[in-house]
Amino acid sequence: MRVSVDEDRCAGHGMCLTLCPEVFEMSDDGWAVADAGEVPAELEGAAREAIQNCPERAISEIAD
Repeated sequence: MRVSVDEDRCAGHGMCLTLCPEVFEMSDDGWAVADAGEVPAELEGAAREAIQNCPERAISEIAD
């Protein structure tokens, strides 16, 4: 599993960072950024929770 953040939709709420800080971080501009690599299996649940709880629906799962 990999995830992506749509920078045009992200409003910088930081919910993803709160739910899964191992995968998401905030850029210097205050927008969410996802680790470009594969999400470790043990973090997939937290990453999916971040996707579901993004107020702007800016995060998506990238199919492999």
